[in-house]
Amino acid sequence: MFGRRIAILFIAPLLGAAGALAQTKPDSPEFDVKEHYTKYEYRIPMRDGVRLFTAVYVPKDSSQSYPFLINRTPYSVAPYGVDQYRARLGPSADFDKAGYIFVMQDVRGRYMSEGTFVEMRPHIDNKKSNQDVDDSSDLYDTIEWLLKNVPNNNGKAGIWGISYPGFYTSASMIDSHPALKAASPQAPMTDLFKGDDAYHGGAFMLAANFGFYAYFQPQTNPQLPPKVRVPFDFGTPDGYEFFLKAGTLQNMSNLLGPQQALWLDQVHHDTYDDYWKSRNLAAHTKNIHCAVLTVGGWFDAEDLQGPFTLFHAIDRDDPEIFNALVVGPWVHGGWARYDGDHLGRVSFAANTADYYRKNILFPFFEQHLKGNGNAKLPKAYVFETGTNVWRQYPSWPPKNTETKTLYFHANGGLSFEPPKEQAAAFDEYVSDPAKPVPFVNYVAQEVPQEYMVSDQRFAAARPDVLTYQTEALQEDVTIVGPVSPRLFVSTSGTDSDWDVKLIDVYPSDYPQSKLDEPRPEDKGKPLTDVPAPPFTMGGYEQLVRGEPFRGKFRHSFENPEPFTPGKVEEVTFAMQDVNHTFRRGHRIMVQIQSTWFPLTDRNPQTFLNIPDAKPSDFVKATEYLYRGQGQASGIETSVLVPTVAPADKK
Repeated sequence: MFGRRIAILFIAPLLGAAGALAQTKPDSPEFDVKEHYTKYEYRIPMRDGVRLFTAVYVPKDSSQSYPFLINRTPYSVAPYGVDQYRARLGPSADFDKAGYIFVMQDVRGRYMSEGTFVEMRPHIDNKKSNQDVDDSSDLYDTIEWLLKNVPNNNGKAGIWGISYPGFYTSASMIDSHPALKAASPQAPMTDLFKGDDAYHGGAFMLAANFGFYAYFQPQTNPQLPPKVRVPFDFGTPDGYEFFLKAGTLQNMSNLLGPQQALWLDQVHHDTYDDYWKSRNLAAHTKNIHCAVLTVGGWFDAEDLQGPFTLFHAIDRDDPEIFNALVVGPWVHGGWARYDGDHLGRVSFAANTADYYRKNILFPFFEQHLKGNGNAKLPKAYVFETGTNVWRQYPSWPPKNTETKTLYFHANGGLSFEPPKEQAAAFDEYVSDPAKPVPFVNYVAQEVPQEYMVSDQRFAAARPDVLTYQTEALQEDVTIVGPVSPRLFVSTSGTDSDWDVKLIDVYPSDYPQSKLDEPRPEDKGKPLTDVPAPPFTMGGYEQLVRGEPFRGKFRHSFENPEPFTPGKVEEVTFAMQDVNHTFRRGHRIMVQIQSTWFPLTDRNPQTFLNIPDAKPSDFVKATEYLYRGQGQASGIETSVLVPTVAPADKK
């Protein structure tokens, strides 16, 4: 969400050398920023008199003029002091070498800037006075000041940012200053309640929010960052144990201590009320006059939905501008600091992040801020997982698709053929909040990034998880765009979650991961002790997409409704987009469950206001999933129609 919730790792690039947390740690940069740039610090006045702390790095070579490249952040523009330099300035080393006037700004109410911080500050469409300020007006005033006070600029500005700085990019480019020519919101939050950090399908994203707000708390400004950050003491490395023992959301609030106002906002606004609606940036994306390149990752555990919501909103409101989408096989912000060659044991077979930085992002800004060349970017530049190929499409989702439903069948069957069973056919399981289904099968304190592709074999073995899978595929099947469950369900309780997971099951002879191959230096050596058991990729059940849905929101996110015990009802929702090919010989699997802990908070399975739930409110419930004629539960997908028919295979 707002940086790197998971251990807050993502803010490190904003505070120092950006590559320090890469999967393959890069060597120290050969390019010396201090040799080529001079740093200045300013307190730039906004129209309401508030001054925003801004660090500006200006190229020493004055033989040419340069555009501004701006990053606005709530995570500090450290290091502070004109003699203290960052090791890297732009989105990649290419930017530093090419020459830009780099501008880093503490947003209102954070660190050395004045003013009051407001979480995801709502945009004001009609500003009636200088006291009506938002991030759009703050960027406008910043650019206006920079143009007049920083010499040797070429009159053009761009803005970029990842995660919360991605939101500031999105919010700041609305009603854009005439000098703003290019913007790249990356992993931006757009509508926090609908699929970004706070809630997914009405279920609270527990572990990630708790981990973030234990760190990200209100400030009295101006203030410098602490020299030493004291992490929250979970008392155990096992987040499952910690959150289960904590029990209720009220108990967790108490554990955070007095500085918990931001956390409480997330917890207690548990319906789609005016708090969330006012922060839905997609309702305000008008008067954007610059080129926009929105970036996201298929395996972003925090802000996967935001890029798609923003991209479509800009297409709707600003059809005359260049508006493109890039999505690669990355975790949150992984395109900036990782190679993107693999995620856990799932391989993507190439340095996808470097390809993006050199061939997509850098040419985009060079074209629009300097007039250098033509990036020739398509509307959608997306990585297709499974085949591990970059695809270019004139729209997203692509139009050459066929809508197909994966139906559930008896004995765990799954196919594109409708069921022949009678309407009363169903499968059932008992969901127990006291023994929730974990979201990973290893010990983790918060939310490990690997969970987005994690092996689901452990879940398939649980009695409270329904599992359906196809026969081995005879041809590749490519699913693109959103995945939409349509479930006919009933429950013995008055509320229930329905967690749906789309899974790629690898064949039994799938090659081992390079991570598990023996080291070359150990080959031929006799064993000196008993080794750990090997990890087998054959039969790996890779999570492709998973989403929770809180049943009480089946008719409305604004007005939840209880279930009538035993009454069959239809529950439909959209999971986040995918671009994945299930290869020939693989199987498609779907798992259904009602707990996914502690990724999401536990549903008491009693209809009530969950933030106020007591331990006694959490009860077992028997869940029924119907799969017969007239009540045919399934997953609606868009299957890509190949432009070239596949060759006969023997």
